[in-house]
Amino acid sequence: MIAASLRKLSITAVLALAVTACATSPTGRRQLMLVSEQQAIGASRQAYVQEMGKYQQQGKLVTDPRVVNRVQVITEKLVAQAIKMRPDSANWQWSVQVIDEPKTVNAWCMAGGRMAIYTGLLQKVDPTDDELAQVMGHEIAHALANHTAERMSVAMASQAGVLAVGILSDKPMQSMAAAAVAAKVAVELPNSRTSESEADRIGIELAAKAGYDPAASVTLWQKMAAVGGDGPPAFLSTHPTDAQRQQRLGTLVPQMQPYYKAGGARPRHPVRMGTAAIS
Repeated sequence: MIAASLRKLSITAVLALAVTACATSPTGRRQLMLVSEQQAIGASRQAYVQEMGKYQQQGKLVTDPRVVNRVQVITEKLVAQAIKMRPDSANWQWSVQVIDEPKTVNAWCMAGGRMAIYTGLLQKVDPTDDELAQVMGHEIAHALANHTAERMSVAMASQAGVLAVGILSDKPMQSMAAAAVAAKVAVELPNSRTSESEADRIGIELAAKAGYDPAASVTLWQKMAAVGGDGPPAFLSTHPTDAQRQQRLGTLVPQMQPYYKAGGARPRHPVRMGTAAIS
């Protein structure tokens, strides 16, 4: 009886916070924020360590230098542009892992810059470097726009994510565990169309400034939509698309061309980041 009452009280408290806890995205959109970006970064770090530790034990962290170096070189150039866009992100622990899951067509970036891409995306979509830059630029954009904290907040405010109210607990261990769960749920939740548009806009700019052809944003989604098999790729379950998306991206291409031409002409000095940040 008491436990049930406390549970209801916790849910009520979260819902009450949902009414007042708001922030503003880089595009000026109002965002639900029950957790701060720093909380999201801390929770994401714990979730990332847990996930990568699991994959490491299973021998699923790719070490093939041809694959890892390709992903890292492209991502480092994007991160260099991300830091120019948000100088405070220079303090993030940027890292990227390639996970050997041939059936998983997906990629993600948690709060704080910890990323992963699955071999299924590399093999089934077979992206060019320009297209791969669009994938990783889009994921980095989600982190820059604080979408992880936003999705954590949505999970906490929903019935499905009610266990995550433990993040508000005064018991540190329970709070940290619940936060890590919420961070993991956050990268698995579908993005809203609005946050997708934000990530598209920021991601294509990052890629163009890093010297990657913005037109690849359109061909990437054409390839993604064509990936079949047993069902739609995981990327499309967390990154919903619609018939207008390619058109919207197409309208951004001419705007990004000056960035692309300037990015391709100047020398690049990308940041160096880790691939084994699992501790």
